[in-house]
Amino acid sequence: MTDTSLGTPEQLRDPNYMPPIGKAVPLGIQHVLAMFASNVTPSIIVAGAAGFGFGSDQGALGFPDMTYMIQMAMLFAGVATLFQSIGIGPVGARLPIVQGTSFAFLPVMIPAVAGQGPDAMAGLMTGVLIGGIFHFCLGTFIGKLRFALPPLVTGLIVLMIGLALLKVGIQYAAGGVPLLGKPEFGSLAMWLPALVVIVVSLILSFFSSGLLSVAAVLVGLVAGYVVALLMGQVNFANVGRAAIFDLPMPFKWGVDFNLAIILGMCFMAIISAIETVGDVSGITKGGADREATDKEISGATFADGLGTAIAGVFGGLPNTSFSQNVGLISMTKVMSRGVVTIGAIFLIVCGLVPKFGALVSTIPINVLGGAVIVMFGMVAAAGVNMLSEVVWNRRNMVIFAISLSVGFGLQLEPTALQHLPKTAQILLTSGLLPAAGLSIVLNLLLPEELD
Repeated sequence: MTDTSLGTPEQLRDPNYMPPIGKAVPLGIQHVLAMFASNVTPSIIVAGAAGFGFGSDQGALGFPDMTYMIQMAMLFAGVATLFQSIGIGPVGARLPIVQGTSFAFLPVMIPAVAGQGPDAMAGLMTGVLIGGIFHFCLGTFIGKLRFALPPLVTGLIVLMIGLALLKVGIQYAAGGVPLLGKPEFGSLAMWLPALVVIVVSLILSFFSSGLLSVAAVLVGLVAGYVVALLMGQVNFANVGRAAIFDLPMPFKWGVDFNLAIILGMCFMAIISAIETVGDVSGITKGGADREATDKEISGATFADGLGTAIAGVFGGLPNTSFSQNVGLISMTKVMSRGVVTIGAIFLIVCGLVPKFGALVSTIPINVLGGAVIVMFGMVAAAGVNMLSEVVWNRRNMVIFAISLSVGFGLQLEPTALQHLPKTAQILLTSGLLPAAGLSIVLNLLLPEELD
């Protein structure tokens, strides 16, 4: 139910209306809490995949590269959110859209950097920059692409993103890569904090309301963190080494043009842009009971791309609109972009304080695993929800079956393509790109009358 002390129903439907500051600040922080865990998690996962995260030799140094990436995740989520809420010329929907680091790109990024250490970051960040520029250009004609991406295709793509990442969650909860092959891997000591995260998140999601329900995963993380702390699994040494204030460094890891990463980023930019179209439509429908305008959709896409490109320059990962915040607006019915701007400023301040990033990096990998299991499972569930809109005739079942079999099969058995060039292996063994490509092509080519 809408809180009438915030303003009249007409005011709350107006993106330009600002509620009383005493109400606006908590609402802005609520937006940050709803997306916080999802925003920083991709940076931790990419750092771990590259080999300079948990369990690496950087641990003795305080995980400086991983901490920096966490900082950039917060900083540029805030910057990109400002692009959306305040706008610059044609850039920005000027709606309460919260931006954050995208999970969708992980199936492409993980194999691209696997085991290569900080040296892999030059190619990855260059790919993020170029992919962001490509994403920005999509804003000029994004509406014309929607015909090629019906629920059958988008649902399959989102499902594949979730499926591609489920292994990461289980592996983290059991102790992560550092413990693989050791007796501690999968022990009760590893699983207990992860299970606490899952149980607390579920309880709050279904048996609470308001802020607790919205930030259920974050509160679950805190609960699991406390259990891990009591079990002696948390180390605060890194926090003491971190600076109080620091500015981002352009091209921190250098520049390297990796064709596989660039192509993967550009392809995923299309998927991310379509996701943003859905989020913008969800915000205007849920918060103001109207359809999004073409100007709002193109502006949101421009902001997506610009935010991603700038993040890539300074060592951040691709940005996109966050769907959980769309749901929050539907619940509060507060369409004020000023509220989201307050949350963006909070994120930027956090991103400029390395001690904050270092504190996040003290979260044990098994605790993070509990949250990741929930988050990635929700991604897969969102894909299934999209697929529920599909008419399951023979044509659509054939498209889904072939695309899923090839995509998921290549993900499970990547050595099947060991004789292909390295670029092709990175692009295809993620499973996501072949599944998406096949579903798009088959959907365009197969006749509708195939029953």
